[in-house]
Amino acid sequence: MPLRIVFCGTPAFGLPALKQLIAEKDFSIEAVITQPDRPSGRGQKPATPPIKNVAVEAGIRIYQPEKIRQDAAREFLRDIAPDAVVIIAYGQIIPSELLQIPRLGWINLHGSLLPRDRGAAPIQRAILQGETRTGLTTMQIDAGLDTGPILEQREIQIGADETTPQLMARMAEEGAPLMIETLLNLDRGAIAPRPQDNSLATFAPPLRKGEGLVGWLQPAQVIYNQIRALQPWPGTYTRFRNRMCHIWGKPAESPSVTGAAEPGTIVANRGEIFVACGSETWLNVSHVQPEGRKRMTAQEFANGARFAAKERFLS
Repeated sequence: MPLRIVFCGTPAFGLPALKQLIAEKDFSIEAVITQPDRPSGRGQKPATPPIKNVAVEAGIRIYQPEKIRQDAAREFLRDIAPDAVVIIAYGQIIPSELLQIPRLGWINLHGSLLPRDRGAAPIQRAILQGETRTGLTTMQIDAGLDTGPILEQREIQIGADETTPQLMARMAEEGAPLMIETLLNLDRGAIAPRPQDNSLATFAPPLRKGEGLVGWLQPAQVIYNQIRALQPWPGTYTRFRNRMCHIWGKPAESPSVTGAAEPGTIVANRGEIFVACGSETWLNVSHVQPEGRKRMTAQEFANGARFAAKERFLS
């Protein structure tokens, strides 16, 4: 008999796992629980969660409670009585009374090597902190925040130039077979859930908009980590002539811009823009998006701005 699964998730990070569960003969997806459709974009038109779109195509029953802490949600799950609930980036805290319903529990795919980086933004925080490795963890969730027993883990290297969307997509793909393996091993008793060592826990709270503001006293590599980590939101931005300006770039390697300058100082050189950073390092800015305008190349920005001598980006 295939394992009867309810899949609970919302953004694209869970798509590879859902698609593989649908394709595998060892599983029967009884329902998908996801967040309600929400207004999105300038037109505020209702947008469906990516997980819902796949479920619709597969003809899977969909449930979108405004709050999972409702009697109706409890009854919905009890009626199905799944063997396990797979939960990936759902976006709501699961009440403890629901955790007891599936016999194998609620199995979560988390984007870190727990107990490191518990919380909502483990992948972004790993890049922001300049980490060179992270990982994936499957665990049985409990009433705490990412504190449940660990089932399986897989280490993943972070590329030197990898951005959050790139790393997240790669980890989602690698997480799908890990989830399949975990469910099958758990069902046949081949996994001993391992309690987390709370003394080793670190935390990865949700991103805040203010974290996107560049501090030009920081070395260029730190700013580059910020640029890689904070895509697509909140992005990385600075102030230029009293207006906000999103920027992209990486540490400069050109010998023509070595040495010290006041942090934030702009040097335009042969169609490129270099900005002085802390520790006598320079950021080579590749693209700029001034407030209220489209993204443009550094050369296009320099041509329009006509920088004054020693003009600066400000924090």
